[in-house]
Amino acid sequence: MDGQWHDDTDRLRVSDREREEVVQLLGRATAEGRLTLDEYTERAGAAHAAQTRGELARLTTDLPGAPGRAPARPGGALAPAAAKLLAVFGSEVRKGAWSVPERIDARAVFGDCRIELHEAQLSRQVTTIEADVIFGSITIVVPEGTEVRLTGSAVFGDKKSKLSGPVSPGAPVIEVRCRVIFGDVTVRPPRKRWW
Repeated sequence: MDGQWHDDTDRLRVSDREREEVVQLLGRATAEGRLTLDEYTERAGAAHAAQTRGELARLTTDLPGAPGRAPARPGGALAPAAAKLLAVFGSEVRKGAWSVPERIDARAVFGDCRIELHEAQLSRQVTTIEADVIFGSITIVVPEGTEVRLTGSAVFGDKKSKLSGPVSPGAPVIEVRCRVIFGDVTVRPPRKRWW
């Protein structure tokens, strides 16, 4: 009987970190169209109120990336050569001196993502950004002279590049693949400082 008690992980109490991991998984599922916004709101509320692992597990059993009945672990499905940014009813920013992977998956659902590449170190000649927006925005800041290939669709939205200068020889290539519904994806140079 004692061994049976220790194997029953559904009864273990959860931490705030485990709750947030499940909310992030629910946000990714919403951005991918697997959950409606109403389903996300209901499940995210239940995740914040959950007290045991069993309660959390029931919220994700029908979603990919949920490892069985355990709470989702961050980065479980993340390839080493990729990064993910997710903004659901909020904002997500990546800026400064950082090492940019070959691929970035950026999703904004009623939120804003900002990806600054002008001070970053690009690991490859070609960097691909998958930009998915539903009622939100994604802004990508790149230095002038960068070659940007902006493709994809915008329904009741916008995808645009505000770069004006010529492409520098041998410049890095940023491929931005957009899927926009009621939102926008904007590629622009960094703001000029006047001091």
